[in-house]
Amino acid sequence: MRLAIIDCGTNTFHLLIVDTSKEVKHHKIFDTRVPVKLGEGAINSGFIADRPFERGIAALHHFKKSIIEHKADKVIAFATSAVRDASNGKEFVQKVKRELEIELEIIDGNREADLIYLGNRQALRLNESISLIVDIGGGSTEFILANNKKISWKHSFNLGAARLLERFHPLSPISEKEKIEIHNYLRENLEPLFEVINKYKPTELIGSSGAFDSVVEMIHGELGGEELTEEKTGYSIDIKKYYEVSDLVKNASLEQRKLIKGLTPMRFDMIVVSCLLIDFVLEEFKIDSMRVSTFSLKEGALIDYISREGPTK
Repeated sequence: MRLAIIDCGTNTFHLLIVDTSKEVKHHKIFDTRVPVKLGEGAINSGFIADRPFERGIAALHHFKKSIIEHKADKVIAFATSAVRDASNGKEFVQKVKRELEIELEIIDGNREADLIYLGNRQALRLNESISLIVDIGGGSTEFILANNKKISWKHSFNLGAARLLERFHPLSPISEKEKIEIHNYLRENLEPLFEVINKYKPTELIGSSGAFDSVVEMIHGELGGEELTEEKTGYSIDIKKYYEVSDLVKNASLEQRKLIKGLTPMRFDMIVVSCLLIDFVLEEFKIDSMRVSTFSLKEGALIDYISREGPTK
């Protein structure tokens, strides 16, 4: 069966089309993403503004053409933070169904964390020891404490990069005062995380796709690190090199960030607050080991679907 999976994130909409069979779990046919910025201008007001609303619908029309072109047998589609928290989120879902005949399921943060875990576990060889999996979205950031067998703790915080950017509107480059303000805000809002970190004592940070892919690409582009390729799904990160690119990002103006090798245009504005969040996790929880998974929610949704429905339904 040919399966299409749509992930309507706050910053980016993703489409993955795969063939599934009894012999092999899946074979990728098509993969694309569109930077929609669904939360632009109103994410902290709980509303999808008119222009991003229409950008989202347009992106899904574009996806529908690819789905038809590649003759997908089934479409499963998810919407996360921006849609679930918006007063007009249901209106968005209804318009998608009416215009595109696609059933868009709004999932809560717990379900999102479950699917992220499945994707990361597929991409990387997890250990018996506990890892801290972090997925930085535009609207929410998921924190998952898990090993190769199960999730021990999970929580979705409304601390996505778009929310932080809209809340603080940092200067370009960001000032030291603003760094401290964001750090203190994260510390206050991530208070529940400190107790469970002390309990489970994770041995590493696993960064789930998104901004973490950009970390791999910047380390490659600026420092000669390993290249991000489609064939490989997991990367070990040299912490010293991470801090080099993090400092490069934080000390750069927007125009200077546009020149950083490996940084894609869709992350020019949000990479600063993403790096501040990664810095916070590494420093506050004294973690000195990091890996990156290129799989996340959409791959987890594929694994979940096959495990429940089988490869040919």
